[in-house]
Amino acid sequence: MQAKTPSESRTIMTDLVLPSETNPLNNLFGGELLARMDRAASIAARRHSRRVTVTASVNHVAFNRAIPLGSVVTVEACVSRAFNSSMEIYLDVWIEDRENGHRSKANEAIYTFVAVDDTAKPVAVPPITPETKLEKERYEAALRRKQLSLVLAGKMKPNEATELKALFTE
Repeated sequence: MQAKTPSESRTIMTDLVLPSETNPLNNLFGGELLARMDRAASIAARRHSRRVTVTASVNHVAFNRAIPLGSVVTVEACVSRAFNSSMEIYLDVWIEDRENGHRSKANEAIYTFVAVDDTAKPVAVPPITPETKLEKERYEAALRRKQLSLVLAGKMKPNEATELKALFTE
C-alpha cells in the first residue's frame, strides 16, 4: 500500500455562524462545532483511506475561544498519522475578523477514525509520509497520544507504552 501525505487528505470547510446555532451568549454551541469538526474529519479520513470511515473517538478538543454569531468559521482537517486501520485526524478551527479578514485560530481537536469494509469490519489504510515541520511534529506525537489513549482505556498496559516511557527516561 503506497504512503500518502497529509495534504492529500486536507479538508477545508467554511461556514457562517447563524442564530439557530448559538447559545444564550450568542456564541456557537460547542456541540455544533463538534459536529462540524466530525464532518470535516470524516471527509479527511475518507480521502486518505478511500473507504467508509467511522468515528472511533474524540481524543482531544480545546475550546480556546468563543465563536460569536455571524462569524465566518473555517475547519481544517487532515490525517496526521495512520496506523493499521485507524487514522488520527488533526483539526484546526479558524475565525475570520469581520473588519479586516484576518484569520485567527480559535480551537483545535484530534479525532480518531477507522476505515471499514461493507460489513463494518476494519480494513488497512495507507501509511502517512509527513512533509512539513508541523506535519512531522504531529506525526511524531500521534503515537504517544495513541498509547496514552490505549492505557487510559485499559487496552494497553502502562509498561507496554514505550513511547510514553521514553518521555520520562533518559
